[in-house]
Amino acid sequence: MNDDFIFTSESVTTGHPDKLCDQVSDGIVDHFLKQDPHSSIVAECAVSSGVMFISAHYASQAKLDIPDIARQVIRGVGYPKGVFDADACTIMTSFMDHTASEYRPFDLEHMDDADIGLITAKHQVTVFGYACDQTPALMPLPIWLAHRLADVLDSPKVQKKLPYLLPDGKSQVGIEFHNGQPSRIHSITLVASQTDADAAAPEELRNDLIDQVVGPALKGEKFKPDDKTQIFVNPEGPLIGGGPAAHSGLTGRKTGIDSYGEYARHSGAALSGKDPLRIDRVGAYAARYAAKNVVAAGLAKECEVQLSYSIGASRPVSLRVRSFGSGPTDDKTLKDRVAQVIDFRLGAIVRDLQLQKLPAAGHEDGFYQRLAVYGHMGRTDLDVPWERTDKANDLK
Repeated sequence: MNDDFIFTSESVTTGHPDKLCDQVSDGIVDHFLKQDPHSSIVAECAVSSGVMFISAHYASQAKLDIPDIARQVIRGVGYPKGVFDADACTIMTSFMDHTASEYRPFDLEHMDDADIGLITAKHQVTVFGYACDQTPALMPLPIWLAHRLADVLDSPKVQKKLPYLLPDGKSQVGIEFHNGQPSRIHSITLVASQTDADAAAPEELRNDLIDQVVGPALKGEKFKPDDKTQIFVNPEGPLIGGGPAAHSGLTGRKTGIDSYGEYARHSGAALSGKDPLRIDRVGAYAARYAAKNVVAAGLAKECEVQLSYSIGASRPVSLRVRSFGSGPTDDKTLKDRVAQVIDFRLGAIVRDLQLQKLPAAGHEDGFYQRLAVYGHMGRTDLDVPWERTDKANDLK
């Protein structure tokens, strides 16, 4: 804990091509689960200038027009037609319907403990969950602030005040740590695309983003820029156009942004585009749930939970808890308490966190699609079950 260093994390907005693909993939997952909560679905997406490719393997009773879902998502992102036209772009698809051979609905609410144990992982993965006391959401400060900046940059309010901005943008925050704890904001970088070179001069863009994005995003935060904080706006010059017209996108390519901003370990597996019975997705949520409850209980200032699953096993073959010497309780005791309080079997995770039912119960944009930008972890703006701290008292 006596480290002095600078750590940076980045986030991106809804119009970034990778995040467009994540939103399309999760939009498809949402639509399947709204019609049929027992759906098995894996959807992947790739996008380039004027073209989107979607691959989907599913077993479900739902009936969907998948290209239409994709066009709805593209339309919602808000690209001008000259950048990416939701109605005119080419959408290529490759679908595999496995319903006849693989559709097996599980009534998790009425299954007994033995039956829950028969729901096994179909993939092998090691996932990590992390939490720390750097922010009220128990997230690392660099990624927390980077998401705040990207969210405000992408907001309707900013888009209205600065109509020359396009929905493709990036943020990066560098935090200076002293003795292992955040001490100040070292640097802020914003990259924003615009309609054309004459829309805003570099100095105008800089002033606009500092006034309309940096100030509002950090209002109420403990750490704010000081007179030594370096603020960069489009440091390589104007970005004209952006979006798929400028660079391609792919589902699952922003896993660090989706989790802890590379401050902590993650599995490397994509989170978006997978139904709740995919252990590489929901295992990551369960690990975060456990780590956050350990920190919320005051048992550690930071905590990492590692879960390893093997094909054909219902529960993790390995559970490891590390507190990095940051609390009064040793790691073995923490591991034993976590294992006693939280059921990490695949069926139990899906049942206890209600993961199959969330799309039908939530926002008109679905549930998982809204997770596809600004991170899957630390989402205090959504009622995300793995962000609850309802196990803290039990862990004490």
